[in-house]
Amino acid sequence: MKLSVPKERRRDERRVAASPDTAKKLVGLGFEVVVETGAGVESGFLDAAYEEAGAAIAAAGAATLSDGDVVLKVQRPLIGGEEGDDELALMKPGAVLIGALAGLQHADHAAAYARAGLTTFSLELLPRITRAQSMDILSSQSNIAGYKAVLDGAGAFGRAMPMMMTAAGTIPPARVLVLGAGVAGLQAIATARRLGAIVTGYDVRPAVKEQVESLGAKFLAVDQDAAADAETAGGYAREMGASYREREAEVLRAALERSDIVVCTALIPGRTAPVLIAADMVRAMRPGSVIVDLAVEQGGNCELSEPGAVAVRHGVTIVGHANMPSRLAENASSMYARNLLNFLTPLVDREDGTLAIDRDDEIVAACLITRDGAVVHPSLTARPADKDVA
Repeated sequence: MKLSVPKERRRDERRVAASPDTAKKLVGLGFEVVVETGAGVESGFLDAAYEEAGAAIAAAGAATLSDGDVVLKVQRPLIGGEEGDDELALMKPGAVLIGALAGLQHADHAAAYARAGLTTFSLELLPRITRAQSMDILSSQSNIAGYKAVLDGAGAFGRAMPMMMTAAGTIPPARVLVLGAGVAGLQAIATARRLGAIVTGYDVRPAVKEQVESLGAKFLAVDQDAAADAETAGGYAREMGASYREREAEVLRAALERSDIVVCTALIPGRTAPVLIAADMVRAMRPGSVIVDLAVEQGGNCELSEPGAVAVRHGVTIVGHANMPSRLAENASSMYARNLLNFLTPLVDREDGTLAIDRDDEIVAACLITRDGAVVHPSLTARPADKDVA
């Protein structure tokens, strides 16, 4: 089988879906690996490293994709009408497409994959089970994002992070508030602590209190009784009711007034990110404070965040960088590539060199979006396609 690794073409994307290390392992699995020239340059992987690993280098996207039996992508392919080449049109019917396809958010793309005859796997839908941990792209990329968010926040902050005791006087430590204690939030807490800040973590799920405190941070509690049902069966945060949100706003307002750097990581799967920091809350913050909004691409946890921009509002710097993992492309790509390798390896039938896709397998069933010319994911078959292609 031919396995294709094209260069990513979406804006702000510097990652690549295979590293030279995983390319070597894919060749060992029996794949003929083809990498588009320059695909890994922005991640620090040159064409020569791929060739040394046993991969072939194709001159352009068309040559990379046209014969690919399996296509590995970071983000979903461009489709006609979007800016750039129509990547979907270059893929052959029957090909298997694997990546972070945002299948549930872009149902119209899923319908296009079905019409093109592709079998597609959207790996952000992996179940949270032990067997899938090594394939978990959300966790690997969120770790990178949480770390980088604190570094960006510290860079935009005009003062030092740790306490400094000098002959000229004492500099107090920065106070960091992290909203959301998932993978990105916990990494942000750990990173801020390593930099010497006083850190507070907040999450609607009381179950994460112990994890926050184990990292040396304080846990900001709102209403423990109301939050008892704040976690879904899959371990994600649940959208809370109006009375809880009112109390939450009061508690967060007070915490924000005391904070120097705020890192926002709160997301609800399949929904717009909850707004936790209203415009009037920003106005009440200290001049020179910084907000880093990792949820900006899903609507933002801060009402004043601007996707892809760094803005100053009411004396507060609001960092809204798009695609935070891509800002540490080499590490993010290496981890993402291993996730894809770990997902693909169990599907390979070593005897006949084909993919054995078992739809009864829990992992396959959770991620499979299209197969045999049809959209098959239950969450998509139960509702109409989205109208917005982009």
